[in-house]
Amino acid sequence: MANLLKSSTIVSFWTMMSRFLGLARDIVLANILGAEGRADIFLLAQKIPNFLRRLFAEGAFATAFVPVFSEYHEKRSKEETLMLLSKVSGTLGGFLFLITLIGVILPQLLMGIFGAGFYHSDPDKFFRASELLRITFPYIFFISLVAMYSSVMNTLGKFAIPAFAPVLLNLSIIGMAIFVAPHLPEANVALAWGIFIAGVLQLLLFLPFLWKDGYLPRPRWGWKDSAVRRIMKLMLPVIVGASVTQINLVIDSQIASFLEEGSISWLYYSDRMLEFPLGIFGIAIATVLLPTLSKYFAKDDMQHFSGTLDWGLRMVLMIGIPAAIGLLWLAEPIMITVFQHGAFDAHDSFRAGQSLQAYSLGLIAFMTVKVFLTGFYSRQDPKTPVKIGLIAVVSNIILNLALFKPFGHVGLAAATSISAFINAILLYRYLHKEQHLQISKSTAVWILKLVVATGLLLAGLWYFDFSIEQWQAWSRVEAIAMIIGTISATVVSYGTILILMGIRPRDFKIHR
Repeated sequence: MANLLKSSTIVSFWTMMSRFLGLARDIVLANILGAEGRADIFLLAQKIPNFLRRLFAEGAFATAFVPVFSEYHEKRSKEETLMLLSKVSGTLGGFLFLITLIGVILPQLLMGIFGAGFYHSDPDKFFRASELLRITFPYIFFISLVAMYSSVMNTLGKFAIPAFAPVLLNLSIIGMAIFVAPHLPEANVALAWGIFIAGVLQLLLFLPFLWKDGYLPRPRWGWKDSAVRRIMKLMLPVIVGASVTQINLVIDSQIASFLEEGSISWLYYSDRMLEFPLGIFGIAIATVLLPTLSKYFAKDDMQHFSGTLDWGLRMVLMIGIPAAIGLLWLAEPIMITVFQHGAFDAHDSFRAGQSLQAYSLGLIAFMTVKVFLTGFYSRQDPKTPVKIGLIAVVSNIILNLALFKPFGHVGLAAATSISAFINAILLYRYLHKEQHLQISKSTAVWILKLVVATGLLLAGLWYFDFSIEQWQAWSRVEAIAMIIGTISATVVSYGTILILMGIRPRDFKIHR
């Protein structure tokens, strides 16, 4: 438990740093681009490689590679482990190069898949976005290799460098926005090159550390190797199972491209605020759980396996429940405080705040899905999440079609949240049925205490609530001070309430 908590803290710290820099990046983007057509163009051009990164690199590949690599690391010699890494890196690199080449040569094809509405409403907008995609698409090559090396270092118990790497993406985009964009006719072009440069820097970051640890073998083509084929076989179903949320978000973007101008941007900025608690805590916990659960499964230690998964659920709920309520209540004030400046106006704050409220309703589901999926992929069982994931994807499509006309972009966000709950509930039911996740009595009491504490917080937020007119009237400095003060007071109050309700350090231990 101590190692898991320490590792989670390291990942959470660097992820938090990355999220704060990401927030600074998005503030710069909102100030330069606002939520107009040019913002939609850039955000879609950068979303496509990021979607593929999460789908293939961080989603399918990482969850298929970690259990196999952990098995080799635990049971095989270092020579055999290095040979596996050599063949996986060579094979993955070859496929990535081919995919990148296709994306650079035929960006219109990909843009047609992700943003067909641009072509129908404004062909010039479509082709401008396609040209930006030529620059941003190679990011998938670099970041997929980064994901592989991150998996290696996480398995070795070294979480700091993989958690730090995203910081470079934010610094690169901010640097290009401040120092290069003002000197170009189109700021979008500078921002796109910032993404490309970030991919190179992130990959270079890992090389000296891997070399020092002796885990940087020469890449070899190994398509016929049994272990490589095993990983590839695991990847195919994981693409759906591990990336349901990402698929749903892309479906949102596709439909949003047919809605009023600014819809893609409003969804983007609200999703970015949701990424704060999800990335800092949900993904951080899942990151350290996967290699740990994989080791327990390799040792056939199912008691520790179930106890560790139960611990992960407690940790994400401790943050997820109050964070969801906070985002729901403070959605528009957060948008006003963080983004309303320059080209991003009061109307954009209102519209983005609406979709943030809809997304916040699904935050708990998004976070628990991350934890539940590790219970499947650590056991090398990708088929079950695929079946469940398909149900969630189909549900999201049906809900999108039902809600987008009456509710616009807010309906798309609500559909994503509802489908996330469907996914989480079905994943939990299967894990519980197979006795891979048995919620302990102490966890049930823990959850009840969290709900009571969050209810008291909600009462406090309601009592001290300020009108939107007041938030708009405050200066930027006053609004920032108020939002920081509100969040700080909420965190302190929440912690105090939990202590008064009897939660102690022993409650953070894994119950087996």
